[in-house]
Amino acid sequence: MSAEFISVTFTNPSTELNPLPQPAIDPRFLVRYARSLDDYGFNYTLVPYDSSSFDPFTIGATIAAHTKNIKIIIALRPNTLYPTVAAKALATLDQLSEGRVVVHFIAGGSDVEQAREGDFLTKEQRYERLEEYIRILRRAWESPEPFDFDGRYYQFKQFSNQVRPVSGKIPVSVGGSSDDAYRIGGALADIFGLWGEPLAETKEQIDRINAEAKRAGRADRPRIWVTFRPIVAETDELAWAKAHRVLESLQENRAKGLGKAPASAPPPQNVGSQRLLDIAARGEVHDRALWYPTVTATNARGASTALVGSPQTIADSILDYIDLGADLISIRGYDNLNDAIDYGRYILPLVRSGLEERAAQQRNVA
Repeated sequence: MSAEFISVTFTNPSTELNPLPQPAIDPRFLVRYARSLDDYGFNYTLVPYDSSSFDPFTIGATIAAHTKNIKIIIALRPNTLYPTVAAKALATLDQLSEGRVVVHFIAGGSDVEQAREGDFLTKEQRYERLEEYIRILRRAWESPEPFDFDGRYYQFKQFSNQVRPVSGKIPVSVGGSSDDAYRIGGALADIFGLWGEPLAETKEQIDRINAEAKRAGRADRPRIWVTFRPIVAETDELAWAKAHRVLESLQENRAKGLGKAPASAPPPQNVGSQRLLDIAARGEVHDRALWYPTVTATNARGASTALVGSPQTIADSILDYIDLGADLISIRGYDNLNDAIDYGRYILPLVRSGLEERAAQQRNVA
């Protein structure tokens, strides 16, 4: 049993608690943040994508140039880059980083957001396109031999990719909570990303993904990635007090139009956010320390479920998910840099120690 940790790259000091108006990239902050993740033992950092924000490839190259170990997850929407170009761009970054690149595909959960960059396909069509996209990338990375492709969304003749990934391939990640996401991710993904739901619901999703992998004839299964927003303090009591301060700030910022989603935003279109809001309606706290008011305060915009407690409480909660079948744990906070440092100092060591104890117990039983 093992697990790896993911963070998210932030390019400037702006946070959800203290948002800066239209912040530019702060190169010194970006480098400091990336190096902190590297120094404190995170395994990956996700470079997110938004129609109005910075280019992930350029950010990823900067991270690669200033770190030694951390792997760089490039978020990519298929509508933004032709797959033959993406195959070369990802392999180029993989060579520059000496084999540290992963690609995370966003099929697109919002018609409005997709339309901002000229994508007017239906959700079902976007997942069909994603399937073609992944198959093209895999073929392009396999061999430099020219090949044709004649699909519904992509057609080309005699494409030859001379830019090889370091290990021969680049891991592919897919996320989502819809039937299409389970089907495509279960069949094709190396990694499948989920948002933090209660243990029972997470187990149902993992079982569904594994079933789709089996149905596709796979002998393996995607590695499971689960995301949380921990709110940590020295004791559980102090952590809950901090959590309510965080919630107040999120609510105030949203009322001022500074939140991730406007106060007047309609219900989210994507299934993952709808699931989070449905769970939030059933209660504020689930399992050990999974807290849902941060979901409603942000209209479930992106990863928004919090784990609240002392480092030991949060570590135990994470271990519950690892026991369930999670392989990668994404944790990012609300005070981005300081939270990442706190996680690296206090939470990651406890989780890894807990995994070592489990491994020792299994060896003793054997």
